[in-house]
Amino acid sequence: MSKLKKILVRARRQVFSELIGNNPSIFQGEGYDFIELREYMPGDDIRHIDWNITAKKQKPYIKVFREERELNVVLASMLNGSVHFGSKKFKQDFIAEIKALLSFSTIRNGDLLSSFIFADKLYKENRPSKKIHAVQSLVSDVLDFDALGKKADYGNLSKYLMKRLKRKSLIIVIADYFDMPDFKILARKHEVIAIIIRDKLEENPPAFGFSTLQDPESNAELEGDFNGATMKAYKAKVMAHDHALYEKLRNDQVRFVKIYTDEPAVVKLKRLFEGNV
Repeated sequence: MSKLKKILVRARRQVFSELIGNNPSIFQGEGYDFIELREYMPGDDIRHIDWNITAKKQKPYIKVFREERELNVVLASMLNGSVHFGSKKFKQDFIAEIKALLSFSTIRNGDLLSSFIFADKLYKENRPSKKIHAVQSLVSDVLDFDALGKKADYGNLSKYLMKRLKRKSLIIVIADYFDMPDFKILARKHEVIAIIIRDKLEENPPAFGFSTLQDPESNAELEGDFNGATMKAYKAKVMAHDHALYEKLRNDQVRFVKIYTDEPAVVKLKRLFEGNV
């Protein structure tokens, strides 16, 4: 079975089977404002039939709502060179998995799904869709993307989405966030969520002595003795960056969650959208 098919089968099973119960979707409910009950009329949405009242009255009744707040869900992936890394699973593959989970959950909710791939510029845009076959295309785009040699430009991402999206949307930006984003203006108009993808090895690498490393964004080579002291300084730098990142996201009113490549993504995502992260 191909990598793409494995991701799609696993994600679809988790969304359409394992999540059935009190919380049938990663996202919260549709958010309709209930007004009253009235008798069913031809052309009414049968999903709004109140089956308890229908059984009592022996004729179909539907729930009437003030407003149907259909979500416009936008999945934006930042695929710069640093996502081409992973101790057990590449971050790029993990981003594809998370995109599959969020896409299937969006379709299941009956919401509108859009998808973008960014790095130093926009590379791919999938047209808004409610059709389940659209998920395969957008996941395949992430898996097939050549991220090496590309840098992250969050400013370009924010400017493009501000210009492109006319209606208020739920924008989910999936990236490793080793560059500092600025979502302040974007978050004033839309709800923005940051999903931080990391591999534990890149945050806590062991001392591995004299080596030559290659920067996956610039392709520059770095030689040196990566001993215990060097790695300790590196870990402290990562911690300081993440502390500043979290503060920046909070100040910009952006909800966020960090998910490691060896963690079950669906658990963290459910907690995030339930407000428990």
